[in-house]
Amino acid sequence: MFWPMLAIALGFLGIAVLGVLAVKVFIEAQRLGRQVARTAQRVSRAAEDLERAATDLAATGQR
Repeated sequence: MFWPMLAIALGFLGIAVLGVLAVKVFIEAQRLGRQVARTAQRVSRAAEDLERAATDLAATGQR
């Protein structure tokens, strides 16, 4: 009777560990998603600045 109870306890422990790891992965994925969104906004702003600078440079070169 000891071995079946030990197997059940170890199985439950394994599922609990997998659950904790799943929560950690979920939290890190959310953090990564927020970081990607911030970086995409920064790249967009940089592209707009570059486009504005190129337009100003082109206007200056026509004079």
